Amino acid sequence: MVHNYLIKVFNFIYHLILYKIGFLQILLTKIISTFVKKIVGIIKLKNIKVYAYHGCLVEEKKIGSDYRVDLKIKADLSKSAVSDKLAETVDYVHLNHIVKEEMAIRSKLLEHAAERILVRILDEIPLVDKAVVNVSKINPPIGGNVEMVTITRSKKR
Repeated sequence: MVHNYLIKVFNFIYHLILYKIGFLQILLTKIISTFVKKIVGIIKLKNIKVYAYHGCLVEEKKIGSDYRVDLKIKADLSKSAVSDKLAETVDYVHLNHIVKEEMAIRSKLLEHAAERILVRILDEIPLVDKAVVNVSKINPPIGGNVEMVTITRSKKR
């Protein structure tokens, strides 16, 4: 009789401990997730210089022009901040490569070239949450003394 009673008491204590451990796990998970958020980082590529053939005029198609591209991306850099591994971050060499390739494809409008850049970044680099690109035509042929004309486009997941 005492033996059965002790088994019931130990069984009760055992389940109580398991319940409390489960509760503590849930509680700790919520506390940790509250304080440990992903590290959103920003990577900027400034003043990427390219020579390209964008524009609506026949002369722009033949002669070409100097362009400047500025890129800003937001991404979760929490893993790479701890691991120091290139595979766990956004490789800015890859970003530069995308810009150069897309700027080499002729467009009539700068916003078309910018859109292609943004689409490729989001398609090829899963860590990127948002990208902003500025595409500037240096000394545009608009009948005046204008240093550059710039369009800005952004895209996020």
